Amino acid sequence: MTSTRARGAALWIALLTALAALAACTSSSDRPDEEDRPTPSRAVTAALRTVERSTDRADSARVSSTTTVGSALSMKAQGTLAWSDGLTGTLTITYTGGTTAETMRRLGTTSMEARYLRDAYYARMGEAFAAKADGKHWIKYAYDDLKDLAGSSGADLADQMRGTAPHTSVKLLLSSADVRKVGEETVRGEAATRYSGTVRVDGATTQTVDIWVDDRDLLIKKVERGRTATGSLTQTAYYGDYGVKAPVEKPPAADTADLKELLKEGTLGGAS
Repeated sequence: MTSTRARGAALWIALLTALAALAACTSSSDRPDEEDRPTPSRAVTAALRTVERSTDRADSARVSSTTTVGSALSMKAQGTLAWSDGLTGTLTITYTGGTTAETMRRLGTTSMEARYLRDAYYARMGEAFAAKADGKHWIKYAYDDLKDLAGSSGADLADQMRGTAPHTSVKLLLSSADVRKVGEETVRGEAATRYSGTVRVDGATTQTVDIWVDDRDLLIKKVERGRTATGSLTQTAYYGDYGVKAPVEKPPAADTADLKELLKEGTLGGAS
């Protein structure tokens, strides 16, 4: 990979990594050795397993979230996601601050439509991007290409994008050694039960995960906090309207540029 291509790949993989955070900041964890791991109460574990199953079986939901990663990224998103057969759906993403927002401004927009399909992620870019890509407005991130572009981290990201859904946060809490029931609270006027715990992500980083569950055993809010290489991470997400239809269509091929081909051609090198 040439230095120009490497810089371009780093930029666009970084953008995709940020977008992957919309569905779940943390989608994998390392369990401590069982002999060193405290045991949460059976009641809490049983309750969380019920929530995980109920949320998983709901298949789809309306989502709204805000995410901040140090000085690199601040964004909000809203739309619908489905997960009965991999992650699919459509989100409207607005970059509200950080260096990533500045990068997006140079590409002609700070708000874009994101479409998640089974084989790829698509993002509608601005006019400045289209001017560099033969008039095409969409950029395609094929999951199978990410490993070639970003090595093992790209492969991990592809797995995360394809496998992430709201119930992942519940599953993550089940790996926590100190998960506990906090108590009863109100979320947007709705009675909910709050659970909290700490988890280890990527082998080292510790993050806190808080979730709120309604009386149908469905996840309606989550907050994740931790640290990344680029600064502190905070994400708040709300889920509702479970079972909502979440149709998504592949963007027109004539209006879509493939990331791998753009990097090969050097089209994106100037954006780094």
